[in-house]
Amino acid sequence: MPDPASTIEELTAQRDRARQEFADLVARGLKLDITRGKPSPKQLDLSNELLDLGSGTDADGADLRNYGGLNGLPELRRIFSTDLQVPVEQLLAAGNSSLELMHDALVFALLNGVPGGSQRWVAEPEIAFLCPVPGYDRHFALSERLGIKMITVPMTSDGPDMDVVERLVAEDSRIKGIWCVPKYSNPDGTVYSDDTVRRLAAMRTAAPDFRIFWDNAYAVHHLTDDEAEIADLLALCAENGNPDRALVFGSTSKITFAGAGVAFFGSSPANIEWWLASTSKRSIGPNKVNQRAHARLLGDRDGLRAHMRKHAALIRPKFEAVDKILSAELGGTGLARWSNPAGGYFISLEVPEGCAKAVVAKAKEAGIALTPAGSTHPYGDDPSDSVIRVAPTFPELADVEAATAGLAVCVRLVATEKLLADKQS
Repeated sequence: MPDPASTIEELTAQRDRARQEFADLVARGLKLDITRGKPSPKQLDLSNELLDLGSGTDADGADLRNYGGLNGLPELRRIFSTDLQVPVEQLLAAGNSSLELMHDALVFALLNGVPGGSQRWVAEPEIAFLCPVPGYDRHFALSERLGIKMITVPMTSDGPDMDVVERLVAEDSRIKGIWCVPKYSNPDGTVYSDDTVRRLAAMRTAAPDFRIFWDNAYAVHHLTDDEAEIADLLALCAENGNPDRALVFGSTSKITFAGAGVAFFGSSPANIEWWLASTSKRSIGPNKVNQRAHARLLGDRDGLRAHMRKHAALIRPKFEAVDKILSAELGGTGLARWSNPAGGYFISLEVPEGCAKAVVAKAKEAGIALTPAGSTHPYGDDPSDSVIRVAPTFPELADVEAATAGLAVCVRLVATEKLLADKQS
């Protein structure tokens, strides 16, 4: 394996071996895809009962097939209230996409302002959001699409670097929010520490209408029996005199049907009133038939947990395979490090600086599709060109194994060539 202390002759031999490995890989004619964190068909099959469970009326006898019910069905909100850490009366059940709700929250803030603000966000000369990196590409795409300046913040093992966050929000009134995936973060699997959550809730902000976009996408997506817990942001915000700071989002997208699930929005009473006033102009009510089907499928919180254990049984072997193969192929080489998350949908692979794009390109040449390098950072620009997101959930286990082994070959080749070039320069 390459060693920075190796001689030029040794590195040349190692490079040549890596090139032969890569040629052999290309010759296999693979066609593998680990780009997106989608549930596999077997995971989707776990929820096929949904197709027969949606008929009926709500608690007041209203026909679920008709208009109305902007808050969503109480029985479904009760199932998710505990895990999303939002009181039932402050939790709304909506359409199929939490990303859609995040988009709407930004648009409502831009066009209408938010409680505690002095004007519409669109009237500000410039607004900005803090973006912990590596992070979720769709958060960044939303911000860029709506003209929101993105300011990166480094991630630590406890969540965003709070020393940096607190300094920035205290001195810059342009900063109106921060993107957070607090449990099993995309892509590195980080779980926010209690201290991080407390500091987010209590910190002083120059913008009085600052918002935390709390995308709790993986609230129940545990891979082991050691289920991560996070502090209650909504309650902590209220305790620290910032009751309207947190906007909580979640969904069943990776629980039931990814394209036909239910999304949730939770916040303070003032923010719920603001949301309902805004959203009532664009919708007369959500798909309550689908919500009833979800409530019947899951039953209660215990039913939800049992359902998620079935998901874990299907995808845990894939995460274990990635870790096992990367450990065997790259462990101890200094060429890579990677996360080994206890939940969520992604693994973050870090390669030597300046190598990520080349590794992704080599993988494509070998028939292995990866998420583009840079997607984990705002504007698609990873300044270190070192982070690659791995999404092992969708393919069959054998394909995950083949793709990971091929990825390791690409890392060895690119890193060896870079070490040799650096040595020769």
